[in-house]
Amino acid sequence: MTTENTTPRRWLRRAGAPRLEFGADYNPEQWPREVWAADVRAMRAAGVTIVSLAIFSWARIQPRPEVYDFAWLDEVIDLLHAGGIAVDLATATASPPPWLTTRHPEILPVDLHGNTVWPGGRQHWRPTSPVFRAHALRLVRALASRYGKHPALAAWHVNNELGCHNVYDYSDDAANAFRAWLRDRYSTLDRLNEAWGTDFWSQRYSDWDQILPPRQAATHPNPTRNLDFKRFSSDALKDHLRAERDLLRELTPDVPVTTNFMVMGQMNPMNYADWAAEVDFVANDHYVLPGPQARDELSFSANLTGNIAGGQPWFLMEHSTSAVNWQPVNVAKKPGELHRDSLTHVAHGADAVCFFQWRQSRAGAEKYHSAMVPHAGEDSALFRSVVALGERLASLSEVAGSGRVPADVAILFDWESWWVAENDSHPTDRLRYRQEALDWYTALLNLGIRADVVPVGSSWERYRLVIAPILHVVPAALAARLTAHAQENHLVTTYFSGIVDEHDQIWLGGYPGALRDLLGIRIEEFGPLLDGESADLDNGTTGTLWTDRVDVTDPAVEILARYKTGEQAERAAITRRAVGAGSAAYVSTRLGPDGLTAVLPRLLEAAGVTSELPPALRGRVELARRGDHRFLINRTSEPVDLGPDGILEPRAVKIL
Repeated sequence: MTTENTTPRRWLRRAGAPRLEFGADYNPEQWPREVWAADVRAMRAAGVTIVSLAIFSWARIQPRPEVYDFAWLDEVIDLLHAGGIAVDLATATASPPPWLTTRHPEILPVDLHGNTVWPGGRQHWRPTSPVFRAHALRLVRALASRYGKHPALAAWHVNNELGCHNVYDYSDDAANAFRAWLRDRYSTLDRLNEAWGTDFWSQRYSDWDQILPPRQAATHPNPTRNLDFKRFSSDALKDHLRAERDLLRELTPDVPVTTNFMVMGQMNPMNYADWAAEVDFVANDHYVLPGPQARDELSFSANLTGNIAGGQPWFLMEHSTSAVNWQPVNVAKKPGELHRDSLTHVAHGADAVCFFQWRQSRAGAEKYHSAMVPHAGEDSALFRSVVALGERLASLSEVAGSGRVPADVAILFDWESWWVAENDSHPTDRLRYRQEALDWYTALLNLGIRADVVPVGSSWERYRLVIAPILHVVPAALAARLTAHAQENHLVTTYFSGIVDEHDQIWLGGYPGALRDLLGIRIEEFGPLLDGESADLDNGTTGTLWTDRVDVTDPAVEILARYKTGEQAERAAITRRAVGAGSAAYVSTRLGPDGLTAVLPRLLEAAGVTSELPPALRGRVELARRGDHRFLINRTSEPVDLGPDGILEPRAVKIL
């Protein structure tokens, strides 16, 4: 199997041989000038090759409307360059300075209750504010004009974590922009009214100015308006990204431009698969979330990021050396986890491993967030681990530039299904789209199977087995793609899939709607389960959250498992229909990682998919492949005997 490689993306502007970059966000303005030279010395000792600079520096760079202060930034960039450290220079537009919000309070976001989101935190700006846009681009122009030719400049870093706190704005600016976006999408009010189903609850619009964002309402708001507002909000931030990017490309055409995505956990408002084409290379921030699948979630997110990047190298812009500060309980990483976390991202395509941040802050909201240099200083176990990681990454230069090797199995990931499936006024509000996808990923890891997590809009026809968990939104064109795939290969989908079209309107005639004929089944009513309820299957597994009253409509359908207990007793629970040379299977309940681990072997066997790992390593070791390199990642806290390849220490990674 060959390495996936689409049109090559631009990487960092720097001379020298390929390497894995290593570094962090650097915030020298938080420290006296005397610390700066010591920072560069320590960076060199740690093997740092690049830092992200000036991310939250707008108030320092432009202390007053007509005054710019570049002297301190000049000094820092020159120091870094003299130390051989490249700079990913931010446009500093992430948080407007106090003078701007005081002079122009109309740039501040408004929440769905109509309350102004005041300064005091960060990202207090409206993505659709023309006033904010004008001031931001003025700053971008000043930075590009001053530093565009500086030899330390390796890349531009647009804003920071776009939409982390300000994605949904309900202001008048947002309302005007939303109407313009809707006009472009639907052209006429008749088409919008049809798509939104506005004859329900007397919502039919007769003028564009009557349309508002989904502000606080008396009860459940129009679901298609909600969907379009989510699409619009992602597009509004993408438009801001484009505005900064276009100006940077005009002024510094030889410098690549990126911004840091946040592919992790429940961060779903931004459709990153849609954003990927807007940057020269994909960058991502990821933080480990506590729980039994914490390590698998990291792998899942890194895997998805690598496929958003089209299988090409990407930049891990932020993760943590140890504890963060924003979870209810912030636990330090165990020995080995710093290296395993970092190298897992590399295994899935990262050519840069960076942290938030270089030096742990002594003041501010993130002072308890770990860093490369902790409060304890360089004489600390954490810093020594950082230095060791820098040495390890430096030894892996031959990995740099290599693409991810595609697997035989793909898990489809769809932001719109995520948005819609978890909407209100549904059969249950307990459904979690990403968790179901992660459960399938964990089950595949348990069986030693490599899988790719791929955006639904990408190319996935080559995969022997495609798994589409809760693929709720299925337009006709997607249904046709899935049907064509199942005729040659194999498809598995789950409960609450195929239910609505692109307008969040039901496919009539029985569930699962757009996929009903392909699967050879028909469901008249859903059977969501109450908290604490479950349904046993005759294959020894147990379903929770959801059941379906499945009627088999095609004699070609094979029933792989039936419900043994509950309201659906004796009915089909898992089915598979032969389709040409392939098949289409349906899982009607949530089985969790353990249940899916028991179910998957029959589905994998039908697709001719086997593990690339020896039996003794399956479930204990994750395998990832880049180019000619195999990454063996210990999923456990125990040593694993790799046979001729030696011992894989607890929470460790071996690269062969």
